[in-house]
Amino acid sequence: MKKLILFITLHLSLIPILKGQLVVQTANGKVEGYVKENLRIYTGVPFATPPIGDLRWKAPQPVQNWTGVKKCTEFSASPIQNKPQPFYCWSEEFIAKPEPLSEDCLYLNVWTPAKSKAEKLPVFVWIYGGGLNSGSANCDIYNGEEMAKKGIVFVSINYRVGVLGFMAHPDLTKESGYHASGNYGFLDQIAALQWVQQNIANFGGNPANVTIAGQSAGAFSVNALIASPLAKGLFHKAIPQSGGLLSNRLSYNLTDAEKQGLKFMEKAKCSSLAELRSKSADELQKLSNAQDAGRFGVTMDGYVLPTDILAHFKNGKHNQVPLLTGWVTGDGSFLGESKTTLEEYQKEAQTNYGDKAADYLRIFPATTNDEVKAIKQKQTLLGFAAMPSHLLATYTNKPSYLYQFSHVPPDKPNFPNYGAFHTSEVPYALHTLHTWNRPWKAEDKELEHIMSSYWVNFAKTGNPNGQGLPEWKTYDKATGNILVLDTKTYSQQGLFKREFDFLEAN
Repeated sequence: MKKLILFITLHLSLIPILKGQLVVQTANGKVEGYVKENLRIYTGVPFATPPIGDLRWKAPQPVQNWTGVKKCTEFSASPIQNKPQPFYCWSEEFIAKPEPLSEDCLYLNVWTPAKSKAEKLPVFVWIYGGGLNSGSANCDIYNGEEMAKKGIVFVSINYRVGVLGFMAHPDLTKESGYHASGNYGFLDQIAALQWVQQNIANFGGNPANVTIAGQSAGAFSVNALIASPLAKGLFHKAIPQSGGLLSNRLSYNLTDAEKQGLKFMEKAKCSSLAELRSKSADELQKLSNAQDAGRFGVTMDGYVLPTDILAHFKNGKHNQVPLLTGWVTGDGSFLGESKTTLEEYQKEAQTNYGDKAADYLRIFPATTNDEVKAIKQKQTLLGFAAMPSHLLATYTNKPSYLYQFSHVPPDKPNFPNYGAFHTSEVPYALHTLHTWNRPWKAEDKELEHIMSSYWVNFAKTGNPNGQGLPEWKTYDKATGNILVLDTKTYSQQGLFKREFDFLEAN
């Protein structure tokens, strides 16, 4: 009873201290958040001027200063996108809040356990996925409370997506001042990281110890930031989960990206940027959904990103930081089931690999149509997530840690079991299983503890290992140590080594 009274007394005594520190001075003005469970939380903090009107399709501009104290207790609007709604394996916990959506979306959120700015805690910046055409920081499984309780300052950010975030156009290139266009979503992320450098110390964070992390398109974003000279010095460790630019997906050279922008302008029946900017964001979003509108993605523009991303990494010109990266076994199936027949598969091998086709078929063997389906899923897994992780680690001269998440979440009544599906690892890594409506077992809670501890330890020191955790060995091509995260967590040597070696050589 005495211990209980002491605990309650100490807990209550912290609340006035935290409330006294609620108002924080940023470079642009004062912000006020709220207290929850010994955390100070700030949601909807602006990091750039709203990209509306003439600022549409421009690099983010600095926030205008304000007077007084800005209340930051509600999430901002999510970026313009199709109305978010659950689909396939992704239930509502994985989806951005459907309202509100707005071009005025460049805000971030901070969860801090620090009692003062003197604590200099590690900073963890989360970047959402969504194919670069959807997503938001306002999503249940991205809640930063539990991670912050582990001793880090957790930050989540918004960025522009789709046609408003990634459209390039020759006229945009001319007016930009840097001879490129597109990649506005990545420029938003860079602006958010610049905000962190300027301001996070006042929230008790250490701007010299920043980890960036993201999944799927968030992993593409992390990879873009690792590659970008504009992001140099803005972060110190990186966690890309299930994806990466070295897969060559969603990317265009500047000329092709500009052609797509010209095609979109024609579809919108506009003859100038002024006319395009006069249209409503909702109208542009609707137009971008047409099958012949194309898809807006990563532009190798020579400004935000190098024109040859693979050579950039091979030559070690990227931002060299420690890496924690990996994939989920379900990354191989989320693009759908292949219809390729055995005969077509064998012809593909000959076409793609010529005199190496026999070697290829030994490493990726199939003798029936069903086996071809399984091989195609494996190849999707390798091409989309595993191979980019391997290459990223191979070309980085800092310690790298690779994982494979194989754990299947428990069944939900009246809901199909999609296995270890794409994104299913995120609530385990971010300690947010409590936000996901499933009948969790002890083994799930244990895996959540293990994964979130790895992620936090890595953010703190660049090494995920810690007391009571299974040893996670560093990765190199020779040994190929990969940590398997499942009901049991263990190290597997040489997982996909033959496949990696063949694909890298060919």
